[in-house]
Amino acid sequence: MYDLSPLYRSTVGFDRLAHMLGELSNAEAPSYPPYNIELIGENEYRITMAVAGFSPEDLNVEVKEGTLTIAGKKAEKAEMQGQFLHQGIAARSFERRFKLADHVEVSGADLQNGLLHVSLKRELPEAMKPRTITINGGASKPKAIEGKKAA
Repeated sequence: MYDLSPLYRSTVGFDRLAHMLGELSNAEAPSYPPYNIELIGENEYRITMAVAGFSPEDLNVEVKEGTLTIAGKKAEKAEMQGQFLHQGIAARSFERRFKLADHVEVSGADLQNGLLHVSLKRELPEAMKPRTITINGGASKPKAIEGKKAA
C-alpha cells in the first residue's frame, strides 16, 4: 500500500486529485460499485455511484476528517421466492472512500433510478480568495526626514 498523503496536501481541486489517483495502478482498487466523478462547474463536483437494488436505508454517506465514505449494506435477505439460474445483479455490501481536497464540502446526496449522486462544492474561505491591493503614490509629495546634521 502506498502513502498518498503528500499528494493530498498539494492538490488544488478535487478533479486533480481524482486524476492523480486514476493514473495509479487500478490492479488493487476495488471495482464495485462502479462510479463516476464529474466536474459540474468551476467549483462543483458530483460523484455518481451505481447502487442498483439499494434503498436509501441501505446506504450511508459520511464525511469525517476530509474523507468521504459511502457504504452500502443490504438488510438480511428475505426468503427466496425461487431459485436463481443466473444472478448478475450484485447486492453485496461495499464501502468506498474518497479523500477530499482542502475546502471541498459535501452539499447533498440524492438517490434516483439506482444511481446515488453525491454533490460536492469547493468553497474557499474569504481570506484565501484573491483580492486586489491598491497602490498609493505617484502624485504625493515625498516626506522630509528630520535628523541631525553630520559634524
